[in-house]
Amino acid sequence: MCQYSSEAMDGRVCPWHFAHYGALAQGGTGLVMLEATAVAPEGRITPWDLGLWDDSQIAGLAQIARFIKSQGALAAIQLGHSGRKGSTERMWEGGAHVPPADGGYQTYAPSPVAFAGLPRPLELTREQIAELVRAFAAAAGRAADAGFDVIELHAAHGYLLHQFLSPLANHRLDQYGGSLENRCRLLLAAVAAARTAISPERALAIRVSATDWAPGGWDLDQCVELAGWAKDAGLDHIDVSTGGLVADAKVPVEPGYQAPFAAAIRRRTGLSANTVGVIETAAQAEELIETGAADAVMLGRPFLRDPHTPVKWATELGLEPADWCPPQYSTAGWRRYHAPNQA
Repeated sequence: MCQYSSEAMDGRVCPWHFAHYGALAQGGTGLVMLEATAVAPEGRITPWDLGLWDDSQIAGLAQIARFIKSQGALAAIQLGHSGRKGSTERMWEGGAHVPPADGGYQTYAPSPVAFAGLPRPLELTREQIAELVRAFAAAAGRAADAGFDVIELHAAHGYLLHQFLSPLANHRLDQYGGSLENRCRLLLAAVAAARTAISPERALAIRVSATDWAPGGWDLDQCVELAGWAKDAGLDHIDVSTGGLVADAKVPVEPGYQAPFAAAIRRRTGLSANTVGVIETAAQAEELIETGAADAVMLGRPFLRDPHTPVKWATELGLEPADWCPPQYSTAGWRRYHAPNQA
């Protein structure tokens, strides 16, 4: 969940990030995934995004990763590029375009097709695409140097890698457009390059939108093909979401609505997969794991509401709270306040 809080607008972490991710690590979670972190300055969603395009950005992220792991969790980071959805205000400021004169930057995309309400991006040249592959690999290497256990490439929610995948945003006529193989070419090259840049013991993941929820767009069958190719390129895990490419998509949001996509990709490819989206209770999350719909459940908004959600859910499932929270919080009385049917 992006925090849009880099104070100097230079991609570096600040006290907010230490407090935010530290609280999540203390809350009993098994893995803490840092927000979409840009592989290039023009790849930021907002000028306040985190970045990992320069070695000077490693130290702060390394400090966060060390603390996460000191609390017993795995440390993960998501690497991304916003493409045509970049250079905007923070959402609480309205999300409008920020022009270069006000600290924004030129946006790029596979084709000069604008996202709703934002300026038309410039079409990336083949040379720029090759540089993007190098940028993802370099950022993955820096993430490994910072100590992250899991490195995820963000190819979902309408950002650049997803823009290349979907024919609704990719109108190219060269080797990066048209056929499914061509539209997947950039992401697969980034996966292979990132795999080479990090050691085998670190997990490599991608986040995908399994459907655009729009006619003529990216869909589950195409995503299954991509996942199989990515597995051959060195992918370990797939993080399955949906949507985000077009603003007028009709998304049937309800509890667990994205889980069937993760289950299908997991079943048809053999890849480890997680599901996300409107997972609000311990029982719901446990059922998704027990029924084989996913190998893991990831949460976003519930953690923003309460970073101790895992401790509460573990207690509801009958686990011992002392195993799920810092010893400094051992007097909190988790069972009294969170276990069902207990005084």
